[in-house]
Amino acid sequence: MTEHEHVRVAVIGSGFGGLGAAVRLRREGITDFVVLERADEVGGTWRDNSYPGCACDVPSHLYSFSFAPNPEWPRTFSGQQHIRAYLEHVTDLFGLRPHLRLGSEVELMTWDAENLRWVIETARGTLTADVVVSATGPLSDPKIPDIPGLGSFPGKVFHSARWDHDYDLRGKRVAMVGTGASAIQIVPAVQPQVGRLTLFQRTPPWVMPRLDRPITGAERLLHRTVPFTTQLRRGVLWGIRELQVQAFTKHPEELGLVERLARRNMARAVKDPALRAKLTPDYRIGCKRILLSNTYYPALARPNVDVVASGLAEVRGSTLVATDGTETEADAIVFGTGFHVTDMPIAERVVGADGVTLAESWKGGMQALRGAAAAGFPNWMTIIGPNTGLGNSSMILMIESQLNYMADYLRQLDVLGGRTALDARPAAVDAWNDKVQERMKRTVWNTGGCTSWYLDPSGRNTTIWPGTTTEFRRATRRVDLAEYEVLRKPAGERRPAGERRPDGKQRPASAQKARTATEKSESAA
Repeated sequence: MTEHEHVRVAVIGSGFGGLGAAVRLRREGITDFVVLERADEVGGTWRDNSYPGCACDVPSHLYSFSFAPNPEWPRTFSGQQHIRAYLEHVTDLFGLRPHLRLGSEVELMTWDAENLRWVIETARGTLTADVVVSATGPLSDPKIPDIPGLGSFPGKVFHSARWDHDYDLRGKRVAMVGTGASAIQIVPAVQPQVGRLTLFQRTPPWVMPRLDRPITGAERLLHRTVPFTTQLRRGVLWGIRELQVQAFTKHPEELGLVERLARRNMARAVKDPALRAKLTPDYRIGCKRILLSNTYYPALARPNVDVVASGLAEVRGSTLVATDGTETEADAIVFGTGFHVTDMPIAERVVGADGVTLAESWKGGMQALRGAAAAGFPNWMTIIGPNTGLGNSSMILMIESQLNYMADYLRQLDVLGGRTALDARPAAVDAWNDKVQERMKRTVWNTGGCTSWYLDPSGRNTTIWPGTTTEFRRATRRVDLAEYEVLRKPAGERRPAGERRPDGKQRPASAQKARTATEKSESAA
């Protein structure tokens, strides 16, 4: 990109959200846009997570765009390599490559109040944009806990989302820290090859059978020749999950039957009563995401696996010490400890109209109007923003709803005409968030008795949507201008975008802090 490149829309990220936004922009007749991606390839979390056994826990035909059905899915639940290939296919099918700016990590985005545009500083230069669509996603920046002594560990350390494929685990003593969706796939994948596997389990998950199977050639032929059957299959999968939502959001007591099925699933694979006791959760099923696996429990029952029912507390050389005092020796530590979800690092790099960063604005908890727009950040929207996550269905459904909202947002700017911006009114953001949080009170995520990554440090659920995907689609079908302040460019000379604010002052301290945070992050990496 050039120093003075200007586009109508800048999309940040090239995972499902970013590529979906790019496709929708083209379908709306908008071609003046770029997709800024920090990596050298598209794919988002499905590019970054290439650990052994990586796969999706949502059925393939539901975990794909409705506007880009794939009749060639090889399995009912697809592996990472197939989903990544699908995203590459979408990129080519819709002609998105000319819009990609790979290796262009966003270092800072600053709102230029005089010219009503965003100044975006990237690793490859600076550009400006009328509208920013942030699709960095909540599962993009790995989180490794601050463990005393970890820096002096003599062996190998890596996060599941940054798997070191050059490191040979065969015969090694491996510690797996965490028991989330990644860990239950990694454990059975590496157990047969390692010498010893120790699982540090702070909280046991509920695990249900994974109804996975190859999709037959006859099924794929039918989907190719009669496209309606693909839509029908997707519709059935969607409908089943919509019917399940009330148990999660209004009647958690109805999940007791599912809990009994999960206990039976464990009992079939784990015969040792002591191990079963370690693996049995003490919270309502659904409070944390229900995990799917046919191989996790059998792997834990193998002779070369130890389950430590405690978190990792300290590292002393090659000795790992659990919170309960258990000690184990390890050659490698693999962290499956999740991501920065309620404290997304991109928020440190967005400086709004008042000179404060989005991270500062969200200090008391993330919130955005209809999961998309934050007050004080005009013409900036996010895909998979606050309270748009799901506990039992496909995030692609939520992404497509937000793409509808994005499309109407841009149409409203066209209707208003001229140099115009929309800034979410604080009262509208608060009203939306209050309604969401009120509905959240009775959900299993808030009442189930667990601590999950859905909750922020203050205990508020700023991650999950407490309703059906149908409800969310209705709520994001149109932009209500009454919820926004309309900003228009004042008459006068237009100032070239640069380091100084419209009032002639230097960049605000918040922007400087954002830059410093970025530099620290890069030096740490």
